[in-house]
Amino acid sequence: MNKYLKLLTLAAVALALFSSVGCDKLKARDQLNKGVKAYKDNHYEQAITHFQNAVSLDPALINARMYLATAYVSQYIPGIDSPDNLRTAQQAIDEYQKVIDMNPSRDQKVNSAKGIAYLYLNQKRWDDAKKYYRMASDLDPNDAEPYYSVGVIDWSACYQPRMEERAKLGMKPDEHLSVKNKDQKKLCEELKVKNGPAIQEGIDSLDKAVKLREDYDDAMAYMNLMYRERADIECDDEAARAADLKTADGWVDKAMQAKQARAAKAAAAQGGQITMDQSK
Repeated sequence: MNKYLKLLTLAAVALALFSSVGCDKLKARDQLNKGVKAYKDNHYEQAITHFQNAVSLDPALINARMYLATAYVSQYIPGIDSPDNLRTAQQAIDEYQKVIDMNPSRDQKVNSAKGIAYLYLNQKRWDDAKKYYRMASDLDPNDAEPYYSVGVIDWSACYQPRMEERAKLGMKPDEHLSVKNKDQKKLCEELKVKNGPAIQEGIDSLDKAVKLREDYDDAMAYMNLMYRERADIECDDEAARAADLKTADGWVDKAMQAKQARAAKAAAAQGGQITMDQSK
């Protein structure tokens, strides 16, 4: 009899636990739905609270973590290095990383990697940003955006420090480094070693982006900038410098053509829509 009562007791406890877990999952989804509504209504702080509650009730609810990370990002202000702003960015990064670690769908993992990369990019943590953009590329090799972003990072990491070093020598922005000047020659050699690999990586990444998206005018514009970066450190090879500047100009033309073609296509589509509406 006692054995029978023990079995009944264990069954009752298991049922209670199962019911509790099931109830928490339902509550979590309710909090998720409330958070989504608040987010769509631009009530971000309220949305964050709902998403936090959902994650607390059901830690395995990936969509709640994705929305929570996105809500944190909406509160983050790029370029502001205040403790509160950086904390918000880190909270978003932490949630995105948890999603990645939970073995989600490919799209969820790609979006999380891009989310982390975006936040690191805006904090100028170049290597960390590239790490996650590369993760996104590995997961979806046909997505042009991460390749473009790596190119942007490589240019950003090269351009500003180069211009600062040139300014120390009193050089004008459009003045090229010359081997005839001892200080400029020394700087050119240093920049070639320091920036050369990043410049080549940037060109290769942007090339992939353009191949994947033939009208990617932003990537074309950065191809122009990257070739100009390379031209400036070719101070000991005038022919190579001239060739790169010519290539850079060619990318300017391609970017303009891509923009014009897209604008014409959009205008034609809008015109077709107007014609169709007028016929009704």
